[in-house]
Amino acid sequence: MSEMSGMDKYKFRRALEHVEEAVGRGTELVSVYVPPGRPISDVTNYLRGELSQSSNIKSASTRKHVTQAIESSMQRLKSYRMPPPNGLVVFTGHKQIGADQTEMVAFVLEPPEPVTSFLYRCDSKFYTAPLHEMLTEKDLYGLLVIDWSEATLGMLRGKRIEVIKNLQSQVPSKHRMGGQSARRFERGHDIAVHEWYKKIGELLTEAFLSQADLSGIIIGGPGYSKEEFATGEYVHHELKKKILPTFLDTGYTDEYGLRELVEKSREILSGLDLMREKSLVQRLMEEIRKADGGLAAYGEDQVRHALQLGAVETLLISEGLRKSRLKLRCANGDWEGEKTVAEDGELPTCPKDGGALTVVENRDLIEDLTATAEGMGTSVELISKDSEEGQLLLRAFGGVAAILRYRVT
Repeated sequence: MSEMSGMDKYKFRRALEHVEEAVGRGTELVSVYVPPGRPISDVTNYLRGELSQSSNIKSASTRKHVTQAIESSMQRLKSYRMPPPNGLVVFTGHKQIGADQTEMVAFVLEPPEPVTSFLYRCDSKFYTAPLHEMLTEKDLYGLLVIDWSEATLGMLRGKRIEVIKNLQSQVPSKHRMGGQSARRFERGHDIAVHEWYKKIGELLTEAFLSQADLSGIIIGGPGYSKEEFATGEYVHHELKKKILPTFLDTGYTDEYGLRELVEKSREILSGLDLMREKSLVQRLMEEIRKADGGLAAYGEDQVRHALQLGAVETLLISEGLRKSRLKLRCANGDWEGEKTVAEDGELPTCPKDGGALTVVENRDLIEDLTATAEGMGTSVELISKDSEEGQLLLRAFGGVAAILRYRVT
């Protein structure tokens, strides 16, 4: 599967948000996961069986709602002869909209990764956990645990650890000797260690130099060997740039050591994207603090103007931004234009006569700004809310800011 872009992830997260807003009065919401290659006819037959079983539900209203949800799922599956390449997920059911009121909803999603197994679930909420798992980062990291006697090389993609190779060294153990023998042994030991490190460096190069999507290399081990190897001249210069600066202590240098290394690096890995985002917002703030205003714009109006001039180098948008860009028309036809409003907010009135406005088009603001930016060759960075800088972007600048190519007046 090709890696999802930031915007694809955003759109899918937004779709999941809409799904998760639905809450049933009881176990009335149906979730169906269809893996690729599973005949739609098999799924439909299974749902017919569930439809038959639903007649045993004691509550008349729950029985009616579950029946309608299953029938709605079957109806939507009729649009497919076979599942798409990654499978299909169908959510149907009655969501609660008031004390005694419900509304039928239906969502059909094509997931970003293949559905691994068929699943049918009826609950008070739609079951979305597998889809959230698909959105977790799948960056590739090289792994190495090493000491003088053993080394294990592996890789981490998402949560999957793959062992590439385990090697035993020929480095002799150090032990006490006296006089000339001690010095000769020490020299021989140092040469053996040097050759051992060279061999591991060559394996790293062979395994990772051609990996264009390699995000970093994590090195650990039980002693000083990890630092000695990583800081010496044993690793290809391009790969050396990828070595994470924190070396982790592990008790083992075998496959278990790799798992220990990954467990201890979770906090480091989770912070890498945040650090990149923090540096972007900090760069924005540096520009804003300059006496002449620097190469920065913030707030939707300023940023939109700079985008239209092609002056934006990097567009920063908060993932927490929840607004819509509306194309509006006055009821009497005197005015037509665009306005940004809070999601599900009240419509403004006509600026000419104060009359009612009709929505001609409704676009998500993040998608609207991103489309404009991409048309101008501007890079777009979606900034999470999980850092102080991310909160600053959302609260102080309305969730929209830009680093400029040149100043705009």
